[in-house]
Amino acid sequence: SSGYATDIPPHNLGEVIDAVIYKIDHPNASLDKLMEKMPAPDFPTGGIIQGKAGIKKAYETGRGRVVVRGLAEIEELRGGREQIVITEIPYEVNKANLVKRMDELRIDRKVEGINEIRDETDRTGLRIVVELRKDADSQGVLNYLYKNTDLQVNYNFNMIAISDRTPTLMSLPGLLDAYINHQRDVVIRQSEYDLNKAQARAHIVEGLIYAISILDDVIATIRASQNKKDAKERLIAAYNFTEKQAEAIVMLQLYRLTNTDVTDLEEEASKLRETIARLQEILGNEEVLKKVIKDELRLVKKNHNDERRTRIEDEIEDLTINLEVLVPSEDIVVSLTRDGYIKRTSTRSFGASSIEDLQRKEGDELIQLMEVNTTDTLLVFTNKGNYLYIPIHELPDIKWKDMGQHVANIISIPSDEKVIKAIPVREFTETQYILSVTKNGMIKKTSLNLYKVQRYSRPINGMNLKKEDEVINVHLTDGNQEIFIANNKGFGLWFHESEVNPIGIKAGGVKSMQLKKDEYIINGEIFDDLSDPSLFVVTHRGACKRMNLSQFEQSTRAKRGLAMLRELKRNAHQLVGFHLVSEDTTVQLRTEKGIIETVMPLNLKTADRYSNGSFVVDTDQTGPVIDTQVEARYREYFTSGE
Repeated sequence: SSGYATDIPPHNLGEVIDAVIYKIDHPNASLDKLMEKMPAPDFPTGGIIQGKAGIKKAYETGRGRVVVRGLAEIEELRGGREQIVITEIPYEVNKANLVKRMDELRIDRKVEGINEIRDETDRTGLRIVVELRKDADSQGVLNYLYKNTDLQVNYNFNMIAISDRTPTLMSLPGLLDAYINHQRDVVIRQSEYDLNKAQARAHIVEGLIYAISILDDVIATIRASQNKKDAKERLIAAYNFTEKQAEAIVMLQLYRLTNTDVTDLEEEASKLRETIARLQEILGNEEVLKKVIKDELRLVKKNHNDERRTRIEDEIEDLTINLEVLVPSEDIVVSLTRDGYIKRTSTRSFGASSIEDLQRKEGDELIQLMEVNTTDTLLVFTNKGNYLYIPIHELPDIKWKDMGQHVANIISIPSDEKVIKAIPVREFTETQYILSVTKNGMIKKTSLNLYKVQRYSRPINGMNLKKEDEVINVHLTDGNQEIFIANNKGFGLWFHESEVNPIGIKAGGVKSMQLKKDEYIINGEIFDDLSDPSLFVVTHRGACKRMNLSQFEQSTRAKRGLAMLRELKRNAHQLVGFHLVSEDTTVQLRTEKGIIETVMPLNLKTADRYSNGSFVVDTDQTGPVIDTQVEARYREYFTSGE
C-alpha cells in the first residue's frame, strides 16, 4: 500500500450540492459559474478566507494557496483603552498553543502595547481577549499577531483524490464530475437491484392471483399428491406454474385465501408494475437518472443545510506593521569599530562617559559613531560586496563602557570578510543611492529602495565582484555628488556622480578609474559641490600633504586622473591614505608595528600637486604606514540639516 498527502478543505454542504446540481444540468459549466454556487471552502471553525485568486487557481489546478485568519474585532473600553477580541480561529489551529505564543510575544517585548492576554472561552463560545495599553496602536498590534502567530495561517490546497483507482490531482470541475459519476453508479446499481427484486416478487404475486382464481382445482391437485415435491410437480404440469410460483402456492397458509387477500394481491401487483416501469425508465433514460440524483441531493440539503461560517475576502491583505508598534521610538548611539564590533548604547550611558571610555580590543579603533533611532535600519557593508540588514532595535543594548558584539554574532559572516562601513537608513527611497567603490577600479550606484529586504538572517549580496576584488568604501548619495578617487601610485580623479548610471543590486558596476598593472584604488570619497573640502594624502613613508580642490580639474569617469605626488627615482612614495577633510577632522595613521599617530590635516599648510608633503612619522622607528582612517566623530544622522 502507499500513502498520499492530500489537503481538500471542508466546504459548505448546501453550496456543494448547488454546484453539483448546476454541473449535472450544465456539464460544460465554466469555473466562474461553478464558483458562483460554491465560492470557497467553508471551515467549521469560521474565520475569514482571503485570496480569490488563490481559490480560483486551486479550483482550476488542484493546487493553490489562500490565507485563513481568525475573526478579531477591536473593541473600545472605557477610559479610551481598547482590546482585541478573537472569537474564531483558523481551521486546525490549536487554541492553547495560539494563546501561549501570543503571550510569549508579550513577555519578550517583541510587540509593544499588550497588557495581558486572557482566554475567556466558555460553553457559549470561543473568546480570546488581548488587552492593550492606553496608547497602543491596536490595528498595528492586530496585524503583528496576524503575521507572527497562527491567528493567520496559509492554507495550501492539494486536492489529490482517488479517481479511476489512481491518485489524481483534481480540479473543481473534475471533482464534481467524479462525484456525479459515482452517484450515477450508485443509482444505477441500486435501481438494478430494486428492479430484480420487484420483478421476482411480481412473478410470485402473478402466480398467487392465478392460483386463487382456480382455487378448488389447485386444492384438489395438492390433496391428491403424495408430498410437497409431488404437489409442486403436479401444479407445474397441470397449470403451467413456474418452480418459484409452485413453491409459493404450496407454502400458502389457509387463512390467506379469503377474499380480502385477493384484493391485497392485486393492489400489490399494480404497485409492482409501477415500480418496475419507473426503475426501467431510470435505467433507460439519462434525464430521469439525473433527476433522481438531483432529488436525492435536494433532500439531503433540506435536512442538513447549514449557514456558511467562513467569510470570503477577495484580496490577501498586505500586512504593513508600523515599526512603532514593535519598537518604542528612542534616539540612541550606535558605534562600530574597525574590527567589526558593533553596539547600541542609550544616549544616557553615552552622555555619562567620554568617547575614550569605549571598551575595545587591543589595536582596534572606533570608525563610526552615530546618533540614530531604534526605528531606523542599519546597512552594514563588507569588503566582499555583501551587506547585512540590521533593524537597529535588534542590536543588543550595551553600556558605553562595555565591549560591543561582533557583527558575526548578529549575522554570521566568514572570518575573512571584513566590515567596512555602516549606513543608517530611515526610509528606503528611490531618490537616494548606495555608491560602492572597489579596489580594482569598479564603481557602482544602486537605488536605495532596492536594499530593503524582508528576510535578513544572512549577508545579502549587494555587488557582484570579480575574483580578488574587494569593496573599499560605500556612500549614501542623493545622485548629485562629486566623486574623487585616488590610487596607490598617487593619481587622483574627480568626476560627477551623474557619470555613473544606477543599476540593479547584484550587478558588477562600471570602471571608475583607469589603472595600470600594480595599481589599485586606495579610497573613493564624495562631496557636495557647494562644499570646498581639502584633499589629504598620506604615503607609506610617513609623509602627509594637504591640497585645495582648486589644484584639480573635474574630469570624466574611467580616466587616468592627475598626479598628486612628485615622482622619485628611488624609493618613490606610495599612497596609503586619501581623505577629504574639513576643520575638525583628525586622521589616524597606523604603522606596521601597530603605532598610531594622529594628525590634524588643517594644521598643515596647503601644498601643490608636485610635492611629497612633510614627514609626520619617522618610519625608521615605527615601520612604514600601512593604513589611515578618519577618527570617528559623533554625528547625528537624520537631523534637519541632512
